[in-house]
Amino acid sequence: MTSEIPEVRLDDTRISAFVDEAWEREIIPELETYIEIPAKSPAFDADWRANGHIDEAVAHIEAWCRTREIEDLEVEVVRLEGRTPLIYMEHPGIAPYAGGETVLLYGHLDKQPEMSGWRDGLGPWKPVRENDKLYGRGGADDGYAAYASLTAIEALHRFDGKHGRCVILIEGCEESGSYDLPFYIDALAERIGAPNLVVCLDSGCGNYDQLWSTTSLRGLVSGTLRVDILDEGVHSGDASGIVASSFRIARQLLSRIDDEGSGAVRVASANVEIPPERVTQAGVAAQNLGDMVWRKFPFVDGARATGSDLAELILNRTWRPALSVTGQSGLPNLGDAGNVLRPTTSLALSLRIPPTARASEIVVDLEKALTEDPPYGARITAEFDTVADGWDAPPLAGWLEAATDDASMTYFGKPAVYMGEGGTIPFMGMLGEKFPDAQFLITGLLGPGSNAHGPNEFLHIPTGKKLTACVAHLLMAHALRSKAAAGSPGDGA
Repeated sequence: MTSEIPEVRLDDTRISAFVDEAWEREIIPELETYIEIPAKSPAFDADWRANGHIDEAVAHIEAWCRTREIEDLEVEVVRLEGRTPLIYMEHPGIAPYAGGETVLLYGHLDKQPEMSGWRDGLGPWKPVRENDKLYGRGGADDGYAAYASLTAIEALHRFDGKHGRCVILIEGCEESGSYDLPFYIDALAERIGAPNLVVCLDSGCGNYDQLWSTTSLRGLVSGTLRVDILDEGVHSGDASGIVASSFRIARQLLSRIDDEGSGAVRVASANVEIPPERVTQAGVAAQNLGDMVWRKFPFVDGARATGSDLAELILNRTWRPALSVTGQSGLPNLGDAGNVLRPTTSLALSLRIPPTARASEIVVDLEKALTEDPPYGARITAEFDTVADGWDAPPLAGWLEAATDDASMTYFGKPAVYMGEGGTIPFMGMLGEKFPDAQFLITGLLGPGSNAHGPNEFLHIPTGKKLTACVAHLLMAHALRSKAAAGSPGDGA
């Protein structure tokens, strides 16, 4: 094992100036046009092919990528029959590191649906810049990824930096669970090769003051619980007390899998032991974040978080299961609600599961808990159509930990912090299985208030600039480390 840590010598002043200018002059205007494109993921736009918005977003990003002054850069849109397109880019590296070990950089361009609640003057497809924030759907989640990746590479080419072989994948199906991506990974396997570093720009940051690296991601099990008690609605005065409310039955069933008092999930397979190192990292993250652990959320006046221990709140968000009811059918709008005992209630259930839990086992346990011994003999249907395992990063190599901290100190002025995220990126588990020896840097711009998937989503521009410079720093560290380790065993890289 080698413990050699590469020393990255870059003119960080010139790198920062170049990245700042690139964002202001090119990237922000490009993102403003991208935000205007309603490129909703296929799960939210069944007619995405006919509507053409995903293709428009692909063409928009592709056109900019082809204008980069990066010699030997290959840009291609790959299309598999019946699947969302993917932008594939490749660069062999800068001599003497050309053709060496590979870095895979990842992002996506599809978006979540509109969501209500945008404040006056804002909207999902309306780019608005207010000081350091660029509002609109998809900028930070994560339309910026292609621009940041190539700008980092271009900065190294301009200012005597080095990098090894780079492959960039920008997919169009992430918000639908990345169900198209495995087919592209298989189709492009020979061209991709075997990356030993994966840089994913689709995650979050605990604050905008330092570089954050995601160490784990929760998985997801979501679907629909339906309760049928009548064939048709009946007068509530006539039937209530004899016929149980379908909503009350649904509430009973939810109590089987969710403690309404504490929020604890009552499904054994959805609860795991949290690794000690993740507990330690949560404590460090809590020290850095303070009350921002919970203050970043838009609580109404008088509301509070589910607990007061900050480290435990982080673990609740990143390692413990949590159930949310995210939609319903069968309940009329308030103005249309008559005195009727409704025949059916359907609820959309979203269960976030721990990084190391097995989603397939949880589905079996959920279906059993919800449908066995139905109250009052009601017809109960539980169907889970989105099933994704979480991901726990492999142990961090010494060189990558040092390079990440160095990059954060150089461009943010503070050390890097490591923390799990509560969301799901199916791509990570997929890559972890295909490339078990790879190291991972999972980071992004989704920080306090950015509200990904919700109203008033924004990208924090200064953090985007600093993160871009950090990517350049890490690409060079990878090249130097790979060269230094050539011919000798690595330390997990």
